[in-house]
Amino acid sequence: MCLALREERRIRILENRMLKEILGRMRDEVARKWGRLLNEELYDVYVPPYIIELIKSRRMTWAGHIARMGRGE
Repeated sequence: MCLALREERRIRILENRMLKEILGRMRDEVARKWGRLLNEELYDVYVPPYIIELIKSRRMTWAGHIARMGRGE
């Protein structure tokens, strides 16, 4: 079972917003000014276990659990 591309995009956008909020403003040493992180800079600073892959993994784990329950006892 795959997440729809639209759902994946919305989740990734939410994830980026939350990470930017958590990390806050960063100082650009070259320009000597403060600013928000761009997505590319965000990926350089933080290498997350992407939420999409985590959701897919958890769903597969749950599907395996349900399949084992159906074998009867």
